[in-house]
Amino acid sequence: MLKPSLLALTAALALAACGSDPYAGRDDRMASRTYAAMQLAGLHRAAIADPLRPADEVARDPLRHPDRMLAFAMLEPGDKVADIRPGAGYFTRLFARVVGDGGKVYAFVPHRTAEHENPRADALVAAYPNVIRVNGDLDTMNFPEPLDLVWMSQEYHDFHIPAFETDVATMNRAIYAALRPGGYFIVIDHSGRPGTGHAEVQTLHRIEGASLRAEVEAAGFVFDGESSALANPADDRTANVFDEAIRGRTDQFVYRFRRPG
Repeated sequence: MLKPSLLALTAALALAACGSDPYAGRDDRMASRTYAAMQLAGLHRAAIADPLRPADEVARDPLRHPDRMLAFAMLEPGDKVADIRPGAGYFTRLFARVVGDGGKVYAFVPHRTAEHENPRADALVAAYPNVIRVNGDLDTMNFPEPLDLVWMSQEYHDFHIPAFETDVATMNRAIYAALRPGGYFIVIDHSGRPGTGHAEVQTLHRIEGASLRAEVEAAGFVFDGESSALANPADDRTANVFDEAIRGRTDQFVYRFRRPG
């Protein structure tokens, strides 16, 4: 599915095809869509090949599939993105290259973890001029402008842990408010077993996908699709995600939600 701004590349062709023949210009429109998709794929490849990416992050690419994640996120030049708890910046770096000079990537660091996470976010700001650090509370997060994408990778389950002092329902509503109409909220997390809900967020650092989806939809989001790129059927979902037997190879779901409009 192409975003509206990509479809704009074919607008003139579409108008030309509004005659009596319903198939007039179809090949031209399809060719334009293909060309736009090829351009984005080229941008994604360049982002993955960014020489500023640390070697240890590049080494994780076979497990994290950045090409499939960027395609699923449908990022374009000029987009405004928030990366929630970016950590060392695995995805922040990729986003910064794709959105380019006309875009922005907000590295959101919660007040609760700012003391040890701000320095890493500041390193990203120093390396990429379009990255901006933002601090705040998760359930009242806000940004200087409407966003095209809010990204949350392997973090959502943590916010159910009491130590984070976060009302997850309120957080989801804040994310909804931060997005432009039609904007996306993408969540990656470690899969929990059916029926566990968020009962194992602290013991195993896992969350049931269906439970998470219901929470996000309750904030007004529409479920817009999922990717199987990080699925691992060999993971029985009973081990702590930091267990060396499964670390880095957990079964993960990747959900995309859309703010209607």
